Amino acid sequence: MSGPTDGTPGRPDGVGPADAPPSGPAGGRPSGLRDPVRAVRGLGAGTLVIETVVLLLAIQPIRVLGGNLSGSAIAVVVGLAVAAVVLAGMMRRPWAWHGGTVLQVLLLFAGFLHWSLGVLGLVFGLVWLYVLHVRRTILG
Repeated sequence: MSGPTDGTPGRPDGVGPADAPPSGPAGGRPSGLRDPVRAVRGLGAGTLVIETVVLLLAIQPIRVLGGNLSGSAIAVVVGLAVAAVVLAGMMRRPWAWHGGTVLQVLLLFAGFLHWSLGVLGLVFGLVWLYVLHVRRTILG
């Protein structure tokens, strides 16, 4: 077989040399990332930081728009936001990924304090499941 234009041998799919392994999850490198571990850590940390911002910004609209969010409920939301920031900074440790999962479950249970917190728990829980899927896909 020959390459696409220059007559050199190539893989059957016509891309690259014949002895080069195909890239992707089936063979070779699992991704084209230079440092996949660092990229996945950044994805997890970024997700947790975004969750922190959303949680803190959600307090006032819930209070103003008829949510009877008590002082203890606000403390729970702030505590969850602080936990998210701490976990985002600890993503190098393997247990932080489990901590992120626990955080999503706790946020889902915060829906008993106000329904909108349950919606946020559902949304960020689904996002966290996707992050875990990407982590498993890239790192194997």
